[in-house]
Amino acid sequence: MKRILMVLLLLTLVIPACMREEQKSDKIQVVTTLFPLYDFAKRIGGGKAEVSMLLPPGVEPHSFEPRPENVVRVNRADLFIYTTPLMEPWAAGIIAGIDRGKVVIVEGGKGIALMQAPGADPHDHGHAGERDQGTADPHVWLDLDNARHIAGNILAAFVTRDPANKAYYQQNADKLTAELAALDERFRQTLEISPKKVLLHGGHYAFGYLAKRYGLRYISASAVNADAEPTPAKLAELVQLMRRERLNYVYTEELLSPRVAETIARETGAKVLMLRAGHNVTKEELERGVSFMAIMEDNLQNLKTGLQ
Repeated sequence: MKRILMVLLLLTLVIPACMREEQKSDKIQVVTTLFPLYDFAKRIGGGKAEVSMLLPPGVEPHSFEPRPENVVRVNRADLFIYTTPLMEPWAAGIIAGIDRGKVVIVEGGKGIALMQAPGADPHDHGHAGERDQGTADPHVWLDLDNARHIAGNILAAFVTRDPANKAYYQQNADKLTAELAALDERFRQTLEISPKKVLLHGGHYAFGYLAKRYGLRYISASAVNADAEPTPAKLAELVQLMRRERLNYVYTEELLSPRVAETIARETGAKVLMLRAGHNVTKEELERGVSFMAIMEDNLQNLKTGLQ
């Protein structure tokens, strides 16, 4: 009797689970790499898509190393969305193991011209390519016009996979791109009248696109490589620059140590503010449904404060 009861109990657990899997099978299964792609895919796919992010919450994407189970997971999807080969070089290994007859591979940043990163020289006034000639900045989504372009590429992928619901995806994408355009205009209006035009960042070169779009001079402590560390001489130059430009704030970024920014702030009496590149979010943020728009709104407020 106990054995029969156990079997019945297992059936009550397994059958609903199977039913849930069958219900999910009607939705497009989407796996994305970074958070902006995840958020855009959720917005565009709406109720017709199941979207997940390959990057675990809180993990810095530059140092992420995929595992075999990641390839298995992507192979079960209908769409796999990554930014560019430059941003996620590790995506190449995943793509190599994908059944292309089943999974549509989407390069979200396809068609966006990459800007050269000048490195982390305080004397380089943001003119790309003067130094570090071969280094491009992969953080394309931080130009909100590029973000709209990425949304368009994701929309095209949904339509390719599910042309019958083109109007539905188009409507969702139109709403998203309109919100991005409105936010872009708020950035422009706010930063256009900011007294300071120098953005000093104690992290790796991540905000070149944002600075270029809104006419800011951007200086980072390190180059594009997120693992790079500034030399003592570089830190001294940044401290001198803070004093010369009379800057009251230095920026740090999420997922990486704020040590450099805190050192500069301590030497100059400045304060530290967060500026988020938005590659990823914490587990708590993911669970409560934080959006890329909300992250960028926070960035705008911190830029408004820091550039006074």
